[in-house]
Amino acid sequence: MSANGESAGTGRTGGAGGTGADGRRRGRRLPSRLGRLYVGLALYGGSLGLMVRADVGLAPWDVFHQGVARHTGLSIGTVSILAGAVVLLVWVPIRQRPGLGTVSNVVLVGLSMDAALALLPQLHAIPVRAALLAAGVVLNAAATALYISADFGPGPRDGLMTGLHRATGRSIRLVRTGIEVTVLASGLLLGGSAGVGTVAYALGIGPLVQLFLRLSGTRTRATGSPARVVARGPAEPAQPPEPAEPAEPAHEQECPGGCPNGRRADRI
Repeated sequence: MSANGESAGTGRTGGAGGTGADGRRRGRRLPSRLGRLYVGLALYGGSLGLMVRADVGLAPWDVFHQGVARHTGLSIGTVSILAGAVVLLVWVPIRQRPGLGTVSNVVLVGLSMDAALALLPQLHAIPVRAALLAAGVVLNAAATALYISADFGPGPRDGLMTGLHRATGRSIRLVRTGIEVTVLASGLLLGGSAGVGTVAYALGIGPLVQLFLRLSGTRTRATGSPARVVARGPAEPAQPPEPAEPAEPAHEQECPGGCPNGRRADRI
């Protein structure tokens, strides 16, 4: 899960499609899935607004968004939308295919983040800011579980990760770490905020998302890329077939009382 409500999905392509009984079941669940998708994305943006108002450090992508916003005069939500659109353009050469959840993620998370920031005042008391941070991380995890369970495709930043994994052959861990470190360093250079909140998010979001997914009964697996990539060595040379054993020679047997015409009978 990335810092913008993204997940690699549940092992199926995003959308309401499908064939046979599975397709019919997914079609019947479509209203519920759409509800989880959009409620999850809206809550995700709201949780990011809580963490911005806590002002103790953001997740790497939001450090970058905040840094760009400070230099452009745009809102952090608008920068998030524009950054998501740019990341989607990178999908083209690495042959990633967006789903409904991908496009919805780009737009809705940024809008709901700006809406939350418009409603929340700037706070200064340390205990209140700590409470905002804790609430933001927990709400973020719950929203993530909703978004994943809807199963409408990965967000743009997670799609970038899986696409680069396939294009470069590098491990998911290495690709994801490289992306996160790059955007975090860029955000810090631009004046974004990193701190205790950044560490708390990094350490807490995974276990909390797993907890909420377990409570919801959702099973997940990565779309388009395995969670674990096993390196394969050179193939072992084929072993030559063992030679066939020679056939046993025919055994001659005397006919009881003598064979007609003076011949012997063969027993195989």
